[in-house]
Amino acid sequence: MPKIETQTLAQHRDWRRSQLIEAAAAIALESGGEAITVAAVAARAGLSRTSVYEYFASSADLAADLVIDELNSFAQELKVISEAGDTPVEAIDLWIEGSLQYIADGRHLLAKALNAIDLPRNRSAAIGGAHGALLAPLRSKLVELGISDINFALTLIQSITDGASRRIESGDDADLVITSTREFCIAGLTALAR
Repeated sequence: MPKIETQTLAQHRDWRRSQLIEAAAAIALESGGEAITVAAVAARAGLSRTSVYEYFASSADLAADLVIDELNSFAQELKVISEAGDTPVEAIDLWIEGSLQYIADGRHLLAKALNAIDLPRNRSAAIGGAHGALLAPLRSKLVELGISDINFALTLIQSITDGASRRIESGDDADLVITSTREFCIAGLTALAR
């Protein structure tokens, strides 16, 4: 029986799950999302395949948890970044900058590598919820700005930042793209608030 390295069994399970998620992330970054298999993750983590199945039903289930963990981590980061703004405009501006800096720094490569994977349908609601949490810090700020159609404003912000992300990925000057996107979004949101 393997030695438990933590104070409680629950802590050990959390630690082991994190170890497997980290192994899957490393594989995805090195070889693409399709390379995440139970055998590959087990080998990377130094465990047996059966040990992986104690935590995840399949490699697709493991990849879904990896996607959710990545989105939750990024959502938390964007929440903290936007909370540093003293006004709604500053908070939104910081959110836009933070989301695009994530692309410019290459931290999005894990999420990009995982896009090619067919994730389990029964996990789509959880993945959708985690994705929706990325925009959550903007909702109250848009209300404070006096924007009546919050969903429309969020769709515009998402579309503009998606376009800016593609420009950064294609090699455009990231600082220029980020600055232009921030200015464009804030001007557009100000117009919507009238």
